Amino acid sequence: MDIGITFWAMVGFCFAAYAVVGNDALQTLGTFINSNRKLPWWALFLFAATVLCVTFVIGYIQFDGDPSWGRLSNAKKYPVFEVQWYHVVPAFVLLLLTRLGVPVSTSFMVLSIFASVEGMTSMVQKSLYAYVVSFGVGLVLYAVLAPTIERYFLNTPEKAQKPFWILLQWVTTAYLWGVWLVQDFANIFVFLPRDLTPVQAFAGVGVIILFLLVTFANQGGPVQRIIRSKSNVADIRSATIIDFIYASLLAYFAYISTTPLSTTWAFLGFIAGREFSIATIDKIRSPGATARLVGMDAFKAFVGLVISVGLAVGLPRLARAIGENAEFAALFAGLGG
Repeated sequence: MDIGITFWAMVGFCFAAYAVVGNDALQTLGTFINSNRKLPWWALFLFAATVLCVTFVIGYIQFDGDPSWGRLSNAKKYPVFEVQWYHVVPAFVLLLLTRLGVPVSTSFMVLSIFASVEGMTSMVQKSLYAYVVSFGVGLVLYAVLAPTIERYFLNTPEKAQKPFWILLQWVTTAYLWGVWLVQDFANIFVFLPRDLTPVQAFAGVGVIILFLLVTFANQGGPVQRIIRSKSNVADIRSATIIDFIYASLLAYFAYISTTPLSTTWAFLGFIAGREFSIATIDKIRSPGATARLVGMDAFKAFVGLVISVGLAVGLPRLARAIGENAEFAALFAGLGG
């Protein structure tokens, strides 16, 4: 059945869907998976898939068939292209980096090659703002929470599985997962038409759900180890607080503008601020050791940005060079046809 989507668009969409879902399990579902490891993975998957479907349907209806929740509506910043082979390469690189556990920004990696200079600049500015604000929020809040609530949690692990906290975490996870999808659906659906038919829309959602199933079956994927290296995130109560604060930050960033941002940068900023407060107050490690831990995550994210910009600038030039070579041009034309 012809669903009106080109070969390269479908390939790029699949690469992006798998990489985005796998990479961002770290940010949105990582603490949920980590603190519910005793439950069957399929139960967690069904919950996440339900939230995904509801969020998609609301956005699809509200924005007249636009699956990106309006994030790609500015054609000046995010022009509509016919997807070619070189548009797919960043999504493939993202997939590889995800398998290596690198917390790269999916927004930068995928959207950069579709964005104009103005669009790219807007994304970087908003993402830097998100990192700084999130770092400050994490630092200040956990300066209060670490010696009080977090310390209480550490001293009362037997109370972590109370029905109240279990219910609250699931509600908070739905809130976070939904808000994140509002931000990051654009990173997946950028390969498809801006206005999707119902067949295209639900076929796309089906692909995402399939990759979500794989992610849950693998307990969150390799990026999940970053979450496990942080302080006290297996406790369902701590995980709930993390998710609620992070979700509220994303909701704020979504409210102030529709410009796409790196949710990875916002997450790493928040976790960095939290880690500094907890490590300093509880003397878990020295400030220098904490700085190295946080700095390594930030460095990986920066490397991801450099790679993203390099691909966005270099790939179109490579495509033009290949286009001037008749043999290579025929090869790629054959793949796309």
